[in-house]
Amino acid sequence: MNDSSSVHMLAERLRAAVGTAVVGSERVTFGLMVALLSRGHVLIEGVPGTGKTLAVRAFAAALGLPFRRIQFTPDLMPSDVVGTSVFNPQSATFSVRPGPINASVVLADEVNRTPPKTQAALLEAMEEGRVTIDGTPIALPRPFIVCATQNPIEYEGTYPLPEAQLDRFTVKIATGYPQQAQELDLLSRVAAGFDSRALEIAGISAVTNASEIVAAQDAVRAIHVAPEVQAYVYAIADATRAHPKLALGASPRAAVTLLVAAQAAAAIDGRDFATPDDVKEVAEAVLAHRLIVQPEAEIEGATAASVIAEVLASVTVPRA
Repeated sequence: MNDSSSVHMLAERLRAAVGTAVVGSERVTFGLMVALLSRGHVLIEGVPGTGKTLAVRAFAAALGLPFRRIQFTPDLMPSDVVGTSVFNPQSATFSVRPGPINASVVLADEVNRTPPKTQAALLEAMEEGRVTIDGTPIALPRPFIVCATQNPIEYEGTYPLPEAQLDRFTVKIATGYPQQAQELDLLSRVAAGFDSRALEIAGISAVTNASEIVAAQDAVRAIHVAPEVQAYVYAIADATRAHPKLALGASPRAAVTLLVAAQAAAAIDGRDFATPDDVKEVAEAVLAHRLIVQPEAEIEGATAASVIAEVLASVTVPRA
C-alpha cells in the first residue's frame, strides 16, 4: 500500500468519526484535514449555533491528541495563552509554566474578541511551532494545529484579525445553515438523546495517533506536482495581483500554501500526484482571506470569493 492510499484511509476514518457528531460536516472536515496534513492552521467563520466549536472538538476527539480550548475574551493576556514564568520563593528561582497553547490541537474560540496584543501571541506558535517565555524557547508538540473560530456578523467588542494574522491560516472555512434534510437529521439525533457536550456518548473515539499523522504529513509533501501544475498555481496567484477589483493580491507565501494544500487534497483523494482540479478545489479556502477587495468593487457586490471564481475562469488550465 502506497503512502497516498494510507492518507486516503486516514481521511475516511476521520470523516466517519466527525460525521457521527456533526451533521453536514463534510466541508468543514475537509478543510480541517487539509490544514492538518499541510502542517497549517484553520479559521472557521460562521454565525453562532452552526457547529464551529463542535466540529473542532469532534475532530480533536477523532485525532486522539492533546486538546486545549482557549476562550478568547477582551481581558485575555498573552501570558494566558503562551504561559509565564513563576517564582518559587523556597528556591528563589523562576520556572516556566506553559500555557494552554502547549497542546497538539488548540481551539482558539472567538479569536476576534481579544485585542491584537493577545492575538499576536499566536503568531510565533503558528509560524514556528514554538513559543518564547522570558527568552526561553519552548517547542510545541508535533503535530500542532490551531483551529480558530469567529463570528462574522457581530462587530461590537471585536478586533478584526490583521492581514499578517490571517496569512498564518492555511485555510478559512465558512459555515452556514444546514439543508433541510441535514437539520431534520440533527433534530432527530437530539430527540434520540444526542448531547454535543458528551462526545464520547456519541461514539467518537480516536481513530489515529500522533505518529500516523506525522507520517501522513510527510506523505503529503511527497505528492508529485508537475511543472505544469506549479505554473498553474503561479498563474492564479499572479492574476490576483493584477486584478482590478483587488487592492491586495496573493503573496508568494499564499502561492506556496495553495500548492501544499493541493498536495493534501490529492493525498486525501488517494492519489500520489496533484492535478489542476486539486488546485481549484482548495483555491477559495486558501486564497479568499488573503485578498483585499477594492472598496468601490465591494460596493458593487464583489467579494474575494467571486474574484477567485473570475480568476479560475480566466486562467488557462494545463492539460493533464
